[in-house]
Amino acid sequence: MYKIKLMNSINSPKLEMFDESKYEVSPEVENPDALMVRSVKLHDTVFNKELLCIARAGAGINNIPVERCAKEGIAVFNTPGANAEAVKELILCSLFLSSRDVVSGIEWVKKIADKGDEIPALVEKKKAQYAGPEIFGKTLGVIGLGAVGKKIAEAALALGMNVLGYDPYLSVKEVWLSESKVERVYDLDGMYKKSDYITINAPYTEQTKHLINKEALAKMKHGVKIINAARAELVNDDDMIEALETGQVVMYVTDFPNAKTAGVSGIIAIPHLGASTPESGDNCVSMAAQEIIEYLENGNILNSVNLPTAVIPRIAGDPRVCVIHENIPDMIAKITSTVSSFGANIENMLNAGSKGNIVAYTILDVLGIPDGLVDALEKIEGVIRVRTIK
Repeated sequence: MYKIKLMNSINSPKLEMFDESKYEVSPEVENPDALMVRSVKLHDTVFNKELLCIARAGAGINNIPVERCAKEGIAVFNTPGANAEAVKELILCSLFLSSRDVVSGIEWVKKIADKGDEIPALVEKKKAQYAGPEIFGKTLGVIGLGAVGKKIAEAALALGMNVLGYDPYLSVKEVWLSESKVERVYDLDGMYKKSDYITINAPYTEQTKHLINKEALAKMKHGVKIINAARAELVNDDDMIEALETGQVVMYVTDFPNAKTAGVSGIIAIPHLGASTPESGDNCVSMAAQEIIEYLENGNILNSVNLPTAVIPRIAGDPRVCVIHENIPDMIAKITSTVSSFGANIENMLNAGSKGNIVAYTILDVLGIPDGLVDALEKIEGVIRVRTIK
């Protein structure tokens, strides 16, 4: 019986994907084999020795000690693209809100609710204050063309916008947004000069911290409107507030309010609603459950952020040995020679690793697992974790 511990209040029908005859799923389980988490911070958590994997029901993994998990032989998964539709819709909403001052207009109407029959006349007199331009024919710069960025780019094209796309991680072999009319730019400066609106959809890393700062803002068109539904840390709040005061930025929409941005004129602060739809929640739980099941039952790895992708078909009933090890030379030879020394025949094998990864992963399908094999594999220098699946 596998034990899955829910680290947040996760109430989704997709949890039914866990077969009750094989899995115990609850916030209360002890010594779990897997964790499913949303926002709970795990950096200070001491993980039990039985823990095999952590699945984040969402894309961001800032709340998980990813590198420490790799060193402890714990696979960490996320669910890229599962909430893309929900985030896309919020960004489209933000696009309209940044262009026409609908939010302030609605708040003003609430303030005159006691004026009775005077309201229509007051509205006609005041409405010009909340006017704004149409987005049709304007240029949108999309920073980051992952699951969300691609959807935004295509949707903006359908709305009659010109779209510039920037993503340094897209390889030349990838199809450029399904042969769309998105114009690819190779440096942000070029995007900044041309864009009337900019949406940030990049991941947060040390390299992208404060990507939008004083220097970047100065290169943008005067009166630009900026949307951030990705990560708070991508924007330097102090520099953004200064740019709003000078008029360099007309409107900033952020899905991450804080002490600096809440209540600032020119900032629409949305209470982190990007993925807050029931469909998005179910999609994330479904993908996280699939990742956990595939890893626990077959040793296959999909969407891991600290281990390489590794998937090979499994013949029902055949035992499998899974080895997490350092990504160093001669490991495969040591592993296979150890297996052979026990007289075990390797029927199928996959080794996965990539340049820069601190760990690699090897799957071996063997005809029987001799006594002592696991202990011998664990003694190999550089091996982090060995487990068998029968």
